[in-house]
Amino acid sequence: MYMSKTNAMRILDKNKVTYVIHEYDNEDGQIHGAAVAEKINKPAEIVFKTLVTHSKQDLFVFVIPVAEELDLKKAAKAAGEKKIEMLPMKELQQWTGYIRGGCSPVGMKKLFPTYIDLSAADLEKMLVSAGKVGLQMELNPQHLKGIVSATFIDLTSDDPA
Repeated sequence: MYMSKTNAMRILDKNKVTYVIHEYDNEDGQIHGAAVAEKINKPAEIVFKTLVTHSKQDLFVFVIPVAEELDLKKAAKAAGEKKIEMLPMKELQQWTGYIRGGCSPVGMKKLFPTYIDLSAADLEKMLVSAGKVGLQMELNPQHLKGIVSATFIDLTSDDPA
């Protein structure tokens, strides 16, 4: 059983949002989305990864299915920017308070503009990181949207990977 609540869980608790925690073993170092979906025995379509990007002056958060790729052009358009890039991994913790594999859209150091892939909008449940490697939280996408003031929008690459 996980030892203590993460910031993300405390925020959901405070806002009376129902969620379920799924723990997985990350000893093998496999923390990429598809491996996580398999470890928690959930279809990849409902397991989402949190990606942090930046423009010249702002940070943006994108939540997309683990098996998909973020289309940076669509992301930039959604964010109202000419161009955005992935935030360098070494800067992730400094800006969000989270590390790779444990980056939750909930509970970052500050609330960055957040966009959730449209594919989540009609789901009953989706899973995102609970803010720690080895923990995923399952919740209603509409609740997630409300907590982080997100927008549902098409974000994934149309090109088959």
